[in-house]
Formats: sequence, structure tokens, C-alpha cells
Amino acid sequence: MDKSAAENRYLNGLRDGIPIGLGYLSVSFTFGIMAVSGGLPVLAALLISMTNLTSAGQLAGLSLILSGASYFEMAAAQLIINIRYSLMSVSVSQKLGSTGTLNRMGIAFGITDEIFAVSVTNPKQLGARYMYGLMCLPYIGWALGTLLGAAAGMLLPESIRSALGIAIYAMFIAIVIPPAKDSRPILFVLLGAVFLSSCFAWLPGLNRISGGFAIIICAVVCAAAGAAIAPIDQDDDSTEAPYGT
Repeated sequence: MDKSAAENRYLNGLRDGIPIGLGYLSVSFTFGIMAVSGGLPVLAALLISMTNLTSAGQLAGLSLILSGASYFEMAAAQLIINIRYSLMSVSVSQKLGSTGTLNRMGIAFGITDEIFAVSVTNPKQLGARYMYGLMCLPYIGWALGTLLGAAAGMLLPESIRSALGIAIYAMFIAIVIPPAKDSRPILFVLLGAVFLSSCFAWLPGLNRISGGFAIIICAVVCAAAGAAIAPIDQDDDSTEAPYGT
């Protein structure tokens, strides 16, 4: 592959990652504010976002850190919440051709829901250069947004920090409501998760279970019930020639 073709692949990925990076900038800004408001230093909040690319995982992890949860509880919760990324990575790897092991590991680190969606909907086979370009701006946006949010959290009054902290929950609502409106199985899983979560929050006995294990139970039970009631048939998708210009 000549130099210009390699640059084209990277630039194509960079272009496709622009909207993802802009979205991550705003979401991670809220995470930075929440982390600092909970008592974490700015550097710790930044390092969390630089070593993790998972809004749901980081938000759940932050609540467990602030509540003093055990390492086992933290690890188990993160495994359940983020295990989908391993499945996404396997799926994306089918479109990477002869990409080496180290590059596949680097790409797997950067897989998120949005990056996965852009990758699998691309009708052509992808390469490492395209994937690194696609991951670049989302990674920068996620880390930069966290830094800006954490810095702002040190300066903004409590009322504004609380208002901005709602944004990340609004993002999750915006993610789940549209598919729930179009799919009864997704709606069933969503309502089941809300019901179980409410039980762990308010019912005597169940409300003594820690937040981390409550997350694990809700996720496993509702996902398993949804898979059993409405399994999804997967069709093999064919790929075209490697991604060019």
C-alpha cells in the first residue's frame, strides 16, 4: 500500500469520527463534573477517562468508588457492564483483514458503541489505519471533555454542577427510548430493569444489597430474560473490497 492510500484511509476514519468526538466531548464533560463533585481530584478523573472509554461503565464505577465498594464488586460490575465490547471487538475484527495482533489489541481498546456502529455499517472491509483514524477524535474528545468538566467542577457553584450532572442521564434516556418505542422486546427489558432497580432501591432487605451487585443482578437477569423471550437471528454480512478513498 502506498503512502497516499494509507493517508486516505486514516483521513476517512478521522472524518467519520468527528461527530462521535463532538458528542463525547459533551458527555465526558458531565462525567468530569460528577467525578470532581464526588471528591476525586482532576487528575484521577482524567486518568479514568484516558484508560476507559465507557460512559455507563465509568458512571457505575464512579458511584462504586464513592461508596467505598470492594475491588471484587467493582471488577464484577465492570465485567457485566462492559462485556459487550468484547463481542463488538470480535465482530469488527472480521472486517480487519490481515491486521496484526498488536493493532487488533489497540483497536479493541478503542471500541465503543458508536465506533462499533460506524464500523459495522461501513459496507467495505476496514483496515488498522481507518480504525485508528475513526478512534482518534472520539478518544481526544472523551479525555478533553473530562478534563474541562473536572476543571469546571472546581470553579462552578453547586447549583450549576448539579444541573449539568443531569446531562449524562439524559443521554442514556435518549439512547434507550427510541429503540424501546420500536421494539417490544427492548421495551420489556427496559421496563424489567427499571422495576428490578426500583426493588433494590426501596424494598426492605433488597435495599441492603450494594449498588454494584444490584447492577450485576439487574443486567444479567433482564438481559437473559430478553434473550430467552425474543432471541435475535443474525444473518452473515458480506464485505466488499478494503476501504479506500
